[in-house]
Amino acid sequence: MFEGFDTRRISVDGVDLHLRVGGEGPPVLLLHGFPQTHLAWHRVAPVLAERFTVVVPDLPGYGASRLATPTTEAMAKRPVARLMVGLMAALGHDRFGLAGHDRGGRIGYRLALDHPGRLTRFAPVDILPTVVMWEAMNWQAALNSYHWLLLAQPAPLPETLVGADGPGYVRHLIDRWAAHRDRLDPAAVEAYAKAFADPAVVAAACADYRAGATLDVEHDRADREAGRRIDCPVLLVWARRYLKERTRPHLDVWREWAEDVREVSLDCGHFIAEEAAEDCAGALTSFFSGE
Repeated sequence: MFEGFDTRRISVDGVDLHLRVGGEGPPVLLLHGFPQTHLAWHRVAPVLAERFTVVVPDLPGYGASRLATPTTEAMAKRPVARLMVGLMAALGHDRFGLAGHDRGGRIGYRLALDHPGRLTRFAPVDILPTVVMWEAMNWQAALNSYHWLLLAQPAPLPETLVGADGPGYVRHLIDRWAAHRDRLDPAAVEAYAKAFADPAVVAAACADYRAGATLDVEHDRADREAGRRIDCPVLLVWARRYLKERTRPHLDVWREWAEDVREVSLDCGHFIAEEAAEDCAGALTSFFSGE
């Protein structure tokens, strides 16, 4: 995986980040989601690297990127977005495109709102804004997305439950969310599972979801009330077998957060970059090329 990419470690504000860098051209940052690592992009990143300089980190607290103390405050999307701006600046990129899947997409739109002018283009992959998700949380949504509520519980309950078999819990989620489980590379799945054998990764994931139920919602509401909007083109890439349109179209939701929004829906489960890698790579390549 990631043949031709450099493997690097860069410290930003005291946080040690593990990343891959490859290709030449305009910079594009790829951010993975829960419960994965940067390997989630292993089939898409090489395609993008044919036209772009592609940067693919493990998010702070996940994979091989480490936080000294994975607190709720440290795992909120605002400080993590600031770390991503610092990472790209350290690589010489003041402006860049960004595609973020799952938690990575939440970091992405927080970066777009907090750091206007930094992003040339933004692609949220299979998400709606956090505050929108919580406001639509009824009993059916809670059953489907129970991990939002479980992982946000006060420590040490979720850490104890998930930590009892972190690798098994990751495999359970992948089986639950993937529509084409056979399209995920076994080596990648093994890497995701192995990462959650580390109590520090479990603690970071729980802190991530606690932030999602508290600070991230507060920041979203403040921006919505102030009328702040994403100032670059947005491409929503979503999975028809995972992100269901319940009360209104996803495109209508994102048009409340940005002026220029378009969408691509794919016939797959939540792990779009692996289940529908060719279509995902094609959509992102066209989008970041300005087509």
